[in-house]
Amino acid sequence: VKGVIVQFGGQTPLKLASALEEAGVPILGTSPDAIDLAEDRDRFKALIEKLGLRQPESGIAATPQEAAAIAERVSFPVVIRPSYVLGGRAMEIVHDEASLRDYFERAARVSEERPVLVDRFLEDAFEADVDALSDGEQVVIGAVMEHIESAGIHSGDSACVLPPYLIPPDAVAQMKAHTVAFARKLGVVGLINVQYAYKDGQVYVIEVNPRASRTAPFVSKAIGVSLPSVAARLMLGETLAQVGFTEEIVPPYISVKEAVFPFNKFREFDPVLSPEMRSTGEVMGIDDDFGTSFLKSQIAADNALPREGAVFFTVNDGDKPTAARIAARFHALGFGIFATSGTAAYFTQQGIPVTSVLKVHEGRPHGVDLILNGEIQLLVNTPLGKHAQVDDEKLRQAAIANRVPYTTTLTAANAAIEAIAARRTREPGVRSLQEWHAILGASRSAVAQ
Repeated sequence: VKGVIVQFGGQTPLKLASALEEAGVPILGTSPDAIDLAEDRDRFKALIEKLGLRQPESGIAATPQEAAAIAERVSFPVVIRPSYVLGGRAMEIVHDEASLRDYFERAARVSEERPVLVDRFLEDAFEADVDALSDGEQVVIGAVMEHIESAGIHSGDSACVLPPYLIPPDAVAQMKAHTVAFARKLGVVGLINVQYAYKDGQVYVIEVNPRASRTAPFVSKAIGVSLPSVAARLMLGETLAQVGFTEEIVPPYISVKEAVFPFNKFREFDPVLSPEMRSTGEVMGIDDDFGTSFLKSQIAADNALPREGAVFFTVNDGDKPTAARIAARFHALGFGIFATSGTAAYFTQQGIPVTSVLKVHEGRPHGVDLILNGEIQLLVNTPLGKHAQVDDEKLRQAAIANRVPYTTTLTAANAAIEAIAARRTREPGVRSLQEWHAILGASRSAVAQ
């Protein structure tokens, strides 16, 4: 037996790596010490400082009192991240001290051995994933994927677009350079995944995973190269040059990954996305433009967007300016606009024709009635904070039960309008993955010549 590969099973094998090594089992690829360096919150923070990179302001806490002191220093809202977790388990955005103390009582077993990272939540940031391969010497970027949902949604639940479409090229270049630096510093052999946030012209490092991420299958299909296959060969001693993967492949088309959720089967759960992963699968759409690619991904995820009809907006105060711009675009495409009273008043001030709708607790007919009567074809609902209002939850549940597409983030609502507008110009065509890869191969040959 040559050894054991721990890079392809999420967090669980990473937790076992040190114990396996101590038991005399050779670990192929990235060393257990490098894995620990990336996973241990204290050691990782020191590495970030040594490399001179930027992280959201943070601190390590082993007690509720320590966490409260850190939150006061970095300011609410904060994200709480336990060490060595899979799928964002017990990871939460906390908006005040009462919620912080509630978190410690309810969600996490925290101790000196298992402290949590408390860091400032970067609201309205763009988030991105970078996958890369390293043979211990050379590092090649697999892909940079921009999350369509805003920061704070678990990467497994967020739709992703490859290549990025809203993050500026200089910020993307920074993310690539940081990823190469991490891979070299950690002595990665095989795959590495790094998550970043971009806000106000700054790139922040969120976390480094010295393993295959759940994005690896999506990236592999998008670029026509199986990243896990290449990684396995690197772990068995081949170099990137020997494998023939020596430079980043940037496809001449747009790929969108969308998460698939089980909410229609589990009606008792509120479908608001958070740092804790809720999706149970994912689908992919490919086309020449972002709108059509996103449209395909929604059809595949059984969240098909309407061609016409009416859109119902109910958003928190901070989201109203952006929601108004989106509503104006829907109106320009001929959609009717409905909104709850506060949102409707704001839209009216902006000159957008809108019909005001009662909230559930205000009387009838209310928003749920409109959904039940088939008067609403798309719901845009952005709840504020962790504990969404009962009205909002009833709206989302009604949308799921009546197969009305919905979005709980404005970035996804913006993507939806792009998709609907794209469909107005042309119906999406279908090509097999092999045909897309042939187009990719032809474009690479043309560039090489």
